[in-house]
Amino acid sequence: MTQPRTPIKIGILGAARIASRAIIFPAHATEHVLYAVASRDRARGEAFAKQYGVEKVYDSYQAIIDDPEITAIYNPLPNNGHAPWNIKALQAGKHVLSEKPAASNAEEARLMQKVAEGQSKVYMEAFHYYYHPVMQRVLEIVKSGEIGELVSINTALYGTMPDKTDLRLQFDLAGGCLMDMGCYSVHSQRMVSLALFGKEPEVVSAKARLHKPNVDEALEVTLKYANGATGIADSDFDTDRFSAPMTIRGTKGTIETYSFVVPSWDDRVVVRVGSTERTENLGTISSYTYQLQAFADAIDFKKPIVTDAADSTANMEIIDQAYLAAGLDIRPAMKL
Repeated sequence: MTQPRTPIKIGILGAARIASRAIIFPAHATEHVLYAVASRDRARGEAFAKQYGVEKVYDSYQAIIDDPEITAIYNPLPNNGHAPWNIKALQAGKHVLSEKPAASNAEEARLMQKVAEGQSKVYMEAFHYYYHPVMQRVLEIVKSGEIGELVSINTALYGTMPDKTDLRLQFDLAGGCLMDMGCYSVHSQRMVSLALFGKEPEVVSAKARLHKPNVDEALEVTLKYANGATGIADSDFDTDRFSAPMTIRGTKGTIETYSFVVPSWDDRVVVRVGSTERTENLGTISSYTYQLQAFADAIDFKKPIVTDAADSTANMEIIDQAYLAAGLDIRPAMKL
């Protein structure tokens, strides 16, 4: 028997660029309701609502949180606006789907975790890639022992340089390449470590290339796994094209994916063991759609969320350690 679904009435904090692929199109695909958008620029909010079929426009973030019709808040604000507004939404009795990184630093993430765990609402950090069959299959193969004992894992997210005025390059807005892109590289390493060993990897070292003081345009983290294996979690804003490779090496073979962060663009998982090679194609449905389905399952059927508030804290702890290891300051939290 098909379990009954209740459409989520979604309120969006800010008319952000990422919203179209991260929540608008997935909501259309899964028949959830784009109920309201809040924008401090009324004209921008109205244009956004008209373009994407959003029912209401609000002038303030608090107004959208206070609307009793809204089931869940999607938060794509600048990084330093994630935890403060997530906390406000949770305290107002809303479910929360937050863009990554979920907080400016680990201390702020711990505060948000405390609030989330004190509520009966679902909190999810938007590491959408994790919910796609590509990453689930990678973890399944790693755990099966097919490639032997883990030797090394390299994950990376590379992009092209944002405009110099981009919010992602502002230290006071909790910007930096590690925060915006490298958080995926770090998170995927943690998922492998937890799947194999049930514990977090350790930060060994980190090195950064700076865009300006304290703001990294590239940052590479070296990690150590419980069995002594090495992880390299890389990120770079300033490359010639977007790419997101992942290579996992074991004592018997390797696993490669070519776009682990956006698997709908390249859904191949290539496994090489000895002289044999096979390619598995896991499908091109958007990882954001899988993510929204998992979010709805947690709301409707109480299914557990992997990228919950405790996971957000664990990820931010490694990010903070990486910044300190690279000789940089931890990102500051916003005071509301």
